[in-house]
Amino acid sequence: MAEVDMFHEEGGDEEDVVMTAAEVLEKLEEAWLNEKFSPELLEGRMDLVDCMLDQLAAMENNLRMARKGDLKISLHRMEVDRIRFIVSSYLRLRLEKVEKYTSHVLEKEEQKKDNEEPLMSDAERQFARKFLECKKNHFGALALKHMPPNMQSAEKELAGVAPKLNSYVFLRVNENTANVLIEEDTVDTGEEIIDLEKGDQHILRYKPIASLVNSGAVSLI
Repeated sequence: MAEVDMFHEEGGDEEDVVMTAAEVLEKLEEAWLNEKFSPELLEGRMDLVDCMLDQLAAMENNLRMARKGDLKISLHRMEVDRIRFIVSSYLRLRLEKVEKYTSHVLEKEEQKKDNEEPLMSDAERQFARKFLECKKNHFGALALKHMPPNMQSAEKELAGVAPKLNSYVFLRVNENTANVLIEEDTVDTGEEIIDLEKGDQHILRYKPIASLVNSGAVSLI
């Protein structure tokens, strides 16, 4: 993969971070694995997806112009197929969660503040709204219109299921993080606080470390 291609990632209050194509791919692989193992829909990284799609187009154009019979062509073709799989799998995982948790993700998106990163891309948001509308129309035509008037509301059923945030996940620590509240103080158990050290791996409930996944302090594995 060409190292000369650069990608500018916003760094909040800091200056933009310039990354090579290889570094962008590494970030996308991390976002893919986080999405794969997270029980909820994470903030989308469509900036990384768009960058890698541009890189794929350039790589495929280079392959078409390469000398036939060169062994490097097969190796580069395998890399192109690998990257395309990661991009496709990442987008497919997100759409599966949008379909499963439609009402939940739309509600969570509406609660986002203007200065916060959106949960979904414009295309995903449009898909979620259209999918929910189709569910309502289908459910109404299939069953609700045959019900008594006082039973023709099914908002609770259409809301669907919510992500199981208390499920356990494997994680790798990327940044030293002190005083992470793992268990809140209850009648049966006391408060549990731990320090996460870079390089360590843990099995923990997802909910207490969800914010650390979004910030990049930990990665799911």
